[in-house]
Amino acid sequence: MTPGITVISGPAGVGKGTVVQRLKRAHPEVWVSVSATTRPPRPGEVDGVHYLFTSEAEFDDMVANDGLLEWAVVHGRHRYGTPAEPVRAMAAQGRPVILEIDLQGARQVRETLPEARFVFLSPPDWSTLVGRLEGRGTESPDQVARRLETARVELAASEEFDEVIVNDELGDTVAKLVSFLSL
Repeated sequence: MTPGITVISGPAGVGKGTVVQRLKRAHPEVWVSVSATTRPPRPGEVDGVHYLFTSEAEFDDMVANDGLLEWAVVHGRHRYGTPAEPVRAMAAQGRPVILEIDLQGARQVRETLPEARFVFLSPPDWSTLVGRLEGRGTESPDQVARRLETARVELAASEEFDEVIVNDELGDTVAKLVSFLSL
């Protein structure tokens, strides 16, 4: 039922979102899961497109009713999770399904969907990751420091994944991902 499900993970700032957007543009048959979150929208984010923005109570209901493939508290603050029903429905239709999630989520998905494939996006080096995170300008210095602490743990876990792709040049990264996905 789920051979078409691929988890893409990696540290904040590695370019997961950009890589997935480029993949989707080149291969519109790919369906990308929209995560639920309890955090408020950032400027320009649209509910149902970027995330499913939920209240704490709505998220609690999804957890209680097994409505999430995985969920986690991220960076010690907000909860994020992958709604199960749309993922299963798209996989059952034979669509290639992408879940762009963090390490905690990837580990949970491996438990529930061991047949899924797992890709880790890695930065070319530490200084590049730091520069990307600082260059986004969307987080305070404390938030960047917290994300970098998390990134060290995530990078150390890259061997848990089926494939590691270094995101140095976007076109090359997407081409390697397309090859891995056999699209």
